[in-house]
Amino acid sequence: MTESSKTPSVLFVCSKNGGKSQLAAGLMNQLAHGTVTVHSAGTKPGVSLNPESVESLNELGIDISGEHPKPVTDEVLESVDVVVILGTEAKLEPHGTARFEIWETDEPSTRGIEGMDRMRLVRDDIKARIQKLYAELAEN
Repeated sequence: MTESSKTPSVLFVCSKNGGKSQLAAGLMNQLAHGTVTVHSAGTKPGVSLNPESVESLNELGIDISGEHPKPVTDEVLESVDVVVILGTEAKLEPHGTARFEIWETDEPSTRGIEGMDRMRLVRDDIKARIQKLYAELAEN
């Protein structure tokens, strides 16, 4: 495999790695069909996935029930092309040669929208961003 045909890789980060970063990883995996190496992690990993995140992806035929929160590691940071930080809670300094992006995702709870209605809006916001990122990664 030549350097120009290297599979692009991305790390999605949120604070607990139970919701937004898992949503992003699941959505990218579905869209990319293995053409992008996908990782997710948390700066302060929780103990389990957000059940509403899992359910919102199930609605799209994506099963992440086998996933679990993981910490951000230097090994992963040094191996990826792009690091995407989702939301404003997770704090992570740029590291290695990866391009860092911060996605200030929609937060419907600030508008009084909770539960699955909130999660679907968060999921759909992230999905639109994933489609744009994937198109960019597929070009390179």
